[in-house]
Amino acid sequence: MIDFFEDIREGDRLELGRHTFRKDDIIRFAEKYDPQPFHLSEEGAAKTHFGRLCASGWHTASVFMKLFVAKMKAMQAEAREAGTPFARIGPSPGFEDLKWIKPVFVGDTLTYTRIVTGRTESRSRPEWGLLHSDMLAHNQDGTLVFSFKATVFVERLGARSD
Repeated sequence: MIDFFEDIREGDRLELGRHTFRKDDIIRFAEKYDPQPFHLSEEGAAKTHFGRLCASGWHTASVFMKLFVAKMKAMQAEAREAGTPFARIGPSPGFEDLKWIKPVFVGDTLTYTRIVTGRTESRSRPEWGLLHSDMLAHNQDGTLVFSFKATVFVERLGARSD
């Protein structure tokens, strides 16, 4: 279930999913969106500070978004099936402090997680609240490799008249 703004607490944790970065996918993404040598081939990467092929940071961010949306859809479907009301998730007014902390190499599996860091009532849209979270990705060794601070609108209890 997707909790309403009032039911969300600081420290709430949600695992969004896991993704393993494969060589062909890393190269395909890089060819389209980030054609730097360390993303395009083992040979090109060997001549750089990374030393071997690694995923674009934008690739790790795109996988985050894919998993986040899939998790929200799955939670909505689960709530519908159970007949349980759930909050709508609104747009994001932005994010801060995007960090690619460690390289993501071929075969690395990242686990993406959301941890709630705070809530703000919206003055301009009283039917919504702003949820603040740390979005994190750890590799298979438990090392933090990617993070950013996100803000998203979440529906408040009683906001709908339907």
